[in-house]
Amino acid sequence: MQQPAYPDPVALDEALARLRQLPPLVTSWEVDALRGHLARAQNGEGFVLQGGDCAESFADCRPDVITNRLKVLLQMSLVLVHGLKSRVVRIGRFAGQYAKPRSADTETRGDVTLPSYRGDLVNAPEFDAAARAPDPQRLLEGHARSAMTVNFVRGLIDGGFADLHHPEYWDLDWVQHSPLAADYQRMVDTLGDSVRFMETLAGQPIGDFSRVEFFTSHEALLLHYEQAHTRQVPRKDGWYNLSTHFPWIGMRTADLDGAHVEYCRGIRNPVGIKVGPAMTADWVVALCRAINPHNEPGRLTLIHRMGADKIAGHLPGLIEAVRAAGCRVLWVCDPMHGNTISTPSGLKTRPFDRILAEVEQAFAIHKGCGSRLGGVHLELTGEDVTECTGGARNLSDIDLARAYRSTVDPRLNYEQALELAMKIVRVAD
Repeated sequence: MQQPAYPDPVALDEALARLRQLPPLVTSWEVDALRGHLARAQNGEGFVLQGGDCAESFADCRPDVITNRLKVLLQMSLVLVHGLKSRVVRIGRFAGQYAKPRSADTETRGDVTLPSYRGDLVNAPEFDAAARAPDPQRLLEGHARSAMTVNFVRGLIDGGFADLHHPEYWDLDWVQHSPLAADYQRMVDTLGDSVRFMETLAGQPIGDFSRVEFFTSHEALLLHYEQAHTRQVPRKDGWYNLSTHFPWIGMRTADLDGAHVEYCRGIRNPVGIKVGPAMTADWVVALCRAINPHNEPGRLTLIHRMGADKIAGHLPGLIEAVRAAGCRVLWVCDPMHGNTISTPSGLKTRPFDRILAEVEQAFAIHKGCGSRLGGVHLELTGEDVTECTGGARNLSDIDLARAYRSTVDPRLNYEQALELAMKIVRVAD
């Protein structure tokens, strides 16, 4: 399901053959390290922050855009570390999130029907026949853009950009004028004092404070692309998807007998599964057993995306069923996808209050069920967009027209994302 119909099979085979020869984007050691972090988070020894674009674009593979995405995730993780008193596992929803599922294979405008836009990995968003034709050369372009993003992020982190001694490096332009600026600065100052105190006791700099681990993720949607990156590694058993550290299965492709479940069943990466209100307890338990038959810790993450008005009626039963089946999973909340609405003008948006309400309910429901919410999965950007309403500046439907840039789904802007991190700390306390 959700695979494009390429008009030239020979060109597709040639592109895939070339893709299989290119260097991987991540290493098996990094994949195994992430699985270990997720296993500890399952045991309550960490919190997962997964965030980034709904759908990356090739045009946004720019140093300023990448740096701002990294900044906002680092800022959010700083808030979470400070407030939760816990390690944070940072997973970027980028460096490969170039494909998107669609509800229909075609789009019609007037008398013209064309293939749907499926993300830059497949075709282009412009509504004309040439742009919408699936192009296998885009698979190679996607690899190149992902490699540039991964390498730039690694360079920033290894060069000290993520140094806890200097969180001022992460400041975005808004910090000086935001209603949240004072609260955030107090956290930065407190953490800086703590770092200096610990180093004074140790009598030397603590190296772990000068860099952080950072992992990539994307939806394992376009199976041609994922298979071409799936490799065996010397002196290790099994197969690794080396296009990303953490692939996930979306709700539209979570059929037990579907190709996406079959594919993810066979790789060594930790895997996420999006879980929605239409999924039954039996279905979710069967997915757990299919993807993680040996019940390995850190292997499986269930990312529930219910909507603020449905989570109370659906999530408790799933938590109880998974626990009764003895399945070891990490529970993560995606409060974005179940809270999408349309404005009178037809723009898709997500009200901040509904996003926050789902997060608040998720924490309470897990606690009430004797479970634990181990992370959040967010669509966000480091740019000054106006795509989600509400938040500290109380953006309205009218504000959306000012800077609505997403080609697919609305994202939290940098200020709303940091505000949500601060609210999470208060809710989880």
